[in-house]
Amino acid sequence: MDRINIVAFFIFILASIFCFLLHSYAADISIHGFSQGNYSFSISENPSGKDFKWAEERVQLKFDASRDPFRIFIKTDGSFEHIEDKEDAELREGYVDYTASKWDLRLGRQIITWGLGDLLFINDVFPKDYEAFFSGRPMEYLKIGVDSAKLGMYPNFASFELVVIPNFKPNNYPSSERFWMYDPMPGITNRETKEPDTKLNNTEIAVRAYRDIKGFDASIYFYHGFMRQPSMLPDNMMTPSKLTLFYPELSVYGTSFQGRAFEGILSLEAGYYDSRQDNAGKDPMIPNSQTKFLIGYQKQLWEDLTIGLQYYGEYMHDYSEYEKNLPQGFPKENKLHDFSTIRITRLLKNQTLKLSIISFYSISDKDYMINPEIKYNFTDQVWGAIGENIFGGDKNWSQFGQLDKNDNVYLQLRYEF
Repeated sequence: MDRINIVAFFIFILASIFCFLLHSYAADISIHGFSQGNYSFSISENPSGKDFKWAEERVQLKFDASRDPFRIFIKTDGSFEHIEDKEDAELREGYVDYTASKWDLRLGRQIITWGLGDLLFINDVFPKDYEAFFSGRPMEYLKIGVDSAKLGMYPNFASFELVVIPNFKPNNYPSSERFWMYDPMPGITNRETKEPDTKLNNTEIAVRAYRDIKGFDASIYFYHGFMRQPSMLPDNMMTPSKLTLFYPELSVYGTSFQGRAFEGILSLEAGYYDSRQDNAGKDPMIPNSQTKFLIGYQKQLWEDLTIGLQYYGEYMHDYSEYEKNLPQGFPKENKLHDFSTIRITRLLKNQTLKLSIISFYSISDKDYMINPEIKYNFTDQVWGAIGENIFGGDKNWSQFGQLDKNDNVYLQLRYEF
């Protein structure tokens, strides 16, 4: 959304609050927030020559007002970021709810989370901020709000969610100023980004249906929209002078199941990614269709000690066409890209001290990411965390291998009110 639209949206929300309070003086109102310092020190020098991946102070305010059947919620941030030496204001969420007996409606900017994966996303097709994740920002900043309408319907036999997103929003990936990243065409600096136009035909649609089946939470999903990671389109395959970054069309058909099994919690999730602009897999600039799957298991080994395991895979369809049409000099991906994760969490000192570690290891690419963290609640309102992001791998183009020179140590300190 451009700056003018953001301002218009913010004014609309403020006007809604004013009208809401004016006509419902008995509304239940709460205001909360936090002030925070967040700093991430690079172990190796950044491409820009600076020492920090992230360095900022931030204040967040959350306003919540409700009177049946309406609710208004606003979450807005103000920050000063030292690396780029700039101030910023961000409306992270701002929506109006209407709740009826068998349905509800949410309009505005909202953060939507679907699926079962722990930092692995199959049917959660909504935008993410991976630069925030790899920079050591609090986990809530991995998710990006979308301006959308979400309709929930609750008949007796199942529950349904319909999400309509008129304005496309991509994932945010690490920038070349802060992160060493692989670039297959580093010599071409003439680049432009083309996002899907805001028009009726480009409206994103996502549907989720869910219910309990013999103790398992079962869901099916459908998404019709665009890939949130851009693809490169050179103006000439033999002697390119310009690159256009664009977002190919995508549909996703998925399912998930979660329930108690083997004295723990078992999670199963899968999704078919239909690359609608390259159904035959012959266009080397557009990702082939894929089947993604996840098996997860979580168990509390004893009080205040939990372990979670995941196995994740991406199976590329029409692989022979991919091999045949791959441009010379481009890295060759595997037909099956898979990796495993393990998360261990230990709570101590009456659960005020949290020790955690999550690690990713790619079986196919032999690369990895490790994230240990210590978090301590000094009081009910003040907490601090220190952690490290460690990357490695033999291939300078693989998911974590390309981040090998981007290890960082981060510090978070927050006062909540």
